[in-house]
Amino acid sequence: MRSFSLLFIFGILLSICSCRTDFSTVPSDGKLVFSKDTVFLDTVFSTISSSTYLLKVYNHSKNDINIPTIKLGKSLNSKYRMTVDGMQGENNKIFNNVTLLAKDSLYVFIETTPNSSDANPVNFLYTDNIEFDSGTNLQKVALLTLVKDAVFLYPKRLNDGTTETVTFDNTKLNGFYLDENDTVNGNELHFTNQKAYVIYGYATVPEGKKVVFDAGARVYFHTNSGLIVPQSASLECNGSISTTTKQENEIIFEGDRLEADYANVPGQWAAIWLRNSSTAHKINHLTIKNATIGLRIDNQDQTTVSIKNSQIYNSSNYGILAQNAKIEGENIVINTAGKAALACTYGGNYQFTHCTFNNNWNDVQQLALTINNYKTGANPETSNLTKATFNNCIIYGAYSNELNLDRNNAALFEYQFNNCLLKFEANSTNPLYNFSNNVHYNNIILNQNPRFFSIEKNKLNIDNTSAAFAKGNPAYSIPLDINGKTRTSPPDLGAYQSMVFPKEN
Repeated sequence: MRSFSLLFIFGILLSICSCRTDFSTVPSDGKLVFSKDTVFLDTVFSTISSSTYLLKVYNHSKNDINIPTIKLGKSLNSKYRMTVDGMQGENNKIFNNVTLLAKDSLYVFIETTPNSSDANPVNFLYTDNIEFDSGTNLQKVALLTLVKDAVFLYPKRLNDGTTETVTFDNTKLNGFYLDENDTVNGNELHFTNQKAYVIYGYATVPEGKKVVFDAGARVYFHTNSGLIVPQSASLECNGSISTTTKQENEIIFEGDRLEADYANVPGQWAAIWLRNSSTAHKINHLTIKNATIGLRIDNQDQTTVSIKNSQIYNSSNYGILAQNAKIEGENIVINTAGKAALACTYGGNYQFTHCTFNNNWNDVQQLALTINNYKTGANPETSNLTKATFNNCIIYGAYSNELNLDRNNAALFEYQFNNCLLKFEANSTNPLYNFSNNVHYNNIILNQNPRFFSIEKNKLNIDNTSAAFAKGNPAYSIPLDINGKTRTSPPDLGAYQSMVFPKEN
């Protein structure tokens, strides 16, 4: 848990720098200057400490001044706490007779740990002020925090003093089983949109059970946390089309660091792991952000994993890592991954229609799409790739070749690309990349820019200047795009129907 305060550390460092010798001061005159008028402490979960934020206070005068008081407006009852130039004051809330030298500045570090009950019930904001001096010299800096009420799910402490774990492949993981009759949270296998959920460790679905996520559910994963769906268990995500930019009906999985600086940082949490012999997964309107692996799908029981209208962004390893899986995907967008946006490995059966796979990770080894029919390791094996079909898709990225086909001749390797835009610039003699072979390739557009709106902002929409505009085959067309917009005929390639929008890259 992120509950350790950094104020003490900052205090020690700054107290070394803020020791004063005797000198004369004049009273503060109410003309302090601040680095900001309002300190936004981003969003926090109820009872969880925020990050530490900095306010600088400047004395631009030629005189050393004395500030009689620096305090929080709610005084000792405030849920904020602070240090001032390394000093802790009274309970980190009230400071008396603070000296600020001429042409110098103070460092004020601020944190908060509010409860949801402390926030305004209408807008969920918790507020206070830092007050400098009083009377006619009073100056204030506003403090503002959005507090999310949340259900916290985590491994329980057992009677013998150990913490709950789950074991897979002879490996113990810090985790727990979701309980449909939990005495505190109720049915933990049903994630609603009434509160946010924060998960510590690996939340695991009991065998034979189904975990269900309602439209609008928000799930935040702590470091080294994830969701595991094991043998005979199922995942069902029932998101739907949203009508506003708030994505009110989208299901969102992301890390629990809510500060703006972490909005697009990969690898903040582990993965959604659909394990061997799990079954009958259905995913619709799910967004996964900043994981190590967005979706890991292992050799499920040959029922089809249905993934529709879903987005996976900023994965440090893979967007989707499938191993001998069976997937039908429609209107999927995957952008930026350390290894591959989509990896169809160790054989399997795959069909993706109107999908956009892009990779701009800063590494020449990254790929938008990789496909193979074997696995390496201590016991290398092959497995039949019975189908890998891509219809009306975009497969693109920052580097010369974003497609990798890797066949072991000891097993089947069946693949086909129909009406797809591909990034592959190599002059290869490998017959796997014979783009004139209509057994494997039909109506392929090579190395033309799809002109995405903004790759950095995960906006992979296109307009009518895109090479993917109106290049789809109507026979494969899905009537609505990922946002519920009606497709024209012939359809555009990828997950988005084209629209007019200013370019950002």
